[in-house]
Amino acid sequence: MEAVSIQKSLKQDTFEGVDFLEIDDLLTEEQKLIRSSIRDFVKKEISPYIEDWAQKAYFPYDIVKKFGDVGAFGPQIPEQYGGGGLDYISYGLIMQEIERGDSGMRSTASVQGSLVMYPIYKFGSEEQRNKYLPKLASGEMLGCFGLTEPDHGSNPSGMVTNFKDMGDHYLLNGAKMWISNSPKADIAVVWAKNEEGRIHGLIVERGMEGFTTPETHNKWSLRASCTGELVFDNVKVPKENLLPGKSGLGAPLMCLDSARFGIAWGAIGAAMDCYESARKYSLERIQFGKPIGGFQLVQKKLAEMLTEITKAQLLAWKVGKMMNEGKAKTVHISMAKRNNVDMALNIAREARQIHGGMGITGEYPIMRHMMNLESVITYEGTHDIHLLILGNEITGIQAFK
Repeated sequence: MEAVSIQKSLKQDTFEGVDFLEIDDLLTEEQKLIRSSIRDFVKKEISPYIEDWAQKAYFPYDIVKKFGDVGAFGPQIPEQYGGGGLDYISYGLIMQEIERGDSGMRSTASVQGSLVMYPIYKFGSEEQRNKYLPKLASGEMLGCFGLTEPDHGSNPSGMVTNFKDMGDHYLLNGAKMWISNSPKADIAVVWAKNEEGRIHGLIVERGMEGFTTPETHNKWSLRASCTGELVFDNVKVPKENLLPGKSGLGAPLMCLDSARFGIAWGAIGAAMDCYESARKYSLERIQFGKPIGGFQLVQKKLAEMLTEITKAQLLAWKVGKMMNEGKAKTVHISMAKRNNVDMALNIAREARQIHGGMGITGEYPIMRHMMNLESVITYEGTHDIHLLILGNEITGIQAFK
């Protein structure tokens, strides 16, 4: 990547949290301490630079090692493999704080922890766990997750990426698209069909002949995150790189449940940042002789923002508690992901209105969050697909196959 000159913002990040219903009472001291450490990390390592990174479509690769150092990669993975050994609410709080900084930054961490480390831990061999997980946890290695294809997004079962048993290795062919981290990834957890049409996970390493990762350019969203493709042209994959623990579409969908849970928390962070910016601006901006925060319509917007954030916090906390107890189902996670991202996107739009013309500039975080959330509302299951997952649960009738 070419050298890019990054401007450090002179604005101080003074965020102290949004907690109208004293939801902190539901958190343990350890969970609050973890949140505080990640909040401080974001204030130091992300907030001062994020607007310039986004404006210049620059992914700061050095953030990978910093995420590893602060424990943002695989916090829910056991300590023996380099993870944090933390509970799911702690994981959610980490994602919330990182996404308050930027959704693209949270995407980098989400993919590493939930879509690369999680399947290797859950479905991998002990040799695979010991080989990859500590390096992924520390940020020494960056990973990506290959499920979506150019012609198969919401319908991953239709994938055409495939591998054949060649005796002493597998031969992998196909392509994946919209893959976060791919241009810089050292490994990819790739989902492909065998000769019987059964889906399996394979660990593909950078440097394997025929494996390329073209970068996706000209994005209006997640501009500080790197996105690309995965292309496999007769890639020889060693047999020991097959994930042996589980096959079928259920395996990658389990990974997506973990990632969607993190998104449900992360979106709250983006919403909080927009709300706090709008609240402060409403008290500083004078029109008709008084702060615009004194007008009814602005107060209505702020009151609705705070209400929706609070509802989302309670939803995320309850699903987190269910995750910790092993009771959370895909439908619960779907509800939280869909509701909380939709909530955040609506708050970003209302916050932009409060900021007036200033809301479209990089002086404030609003448009960056809004553009980012347009991706978040689509990836890891679209807004409409999550509605239909819930609809199927309610009626027992599958609306899509």
